[in-house]
Amino acid sequence: QVQLVESGGGLVQAGGSLRLSCAASRNIFSINAIDWYRQAPGKQRELVAVITSRGTSNVADSVKGRFTISRDNAKNTVYLQMNSLNPEDTAVYLCHAGFSGTDYWGQGTQVTVSS
Repeated sequence: QVQLVESGGGLVQAGGSLRLSCAASRNIFSINAIDWYRQAPGKQRELVAVITSRGTSNVADSVKGRFTISRDNAKNTVYLQMNSLNPEDTAVYLCHAGFSGTDYWGQGTQVTVSS
């Protein structure tokens, strides 16, 4: 079983930055990949970024050049650094991990970008 706890969301002005954290309850080396999704009102859930246990990563085209995903193995935490935020980035950001055939989700953290 894996518990994921997100933090770091908030209200920021356009052009600003936030860093989200996803703390896992187990050693993240044992998890093949940890992802960040976002869910905006009236929109489908969108995959934003993914990082594997080997450290390889990828981000969606919509955030490329602005968002970076990273991990701190000692803290069992994955981060999403978000720069140059714009109102279209407003959403609930959720951390996800697949482990032993089960999907685990955090409770989400709200990011609101004002214009």
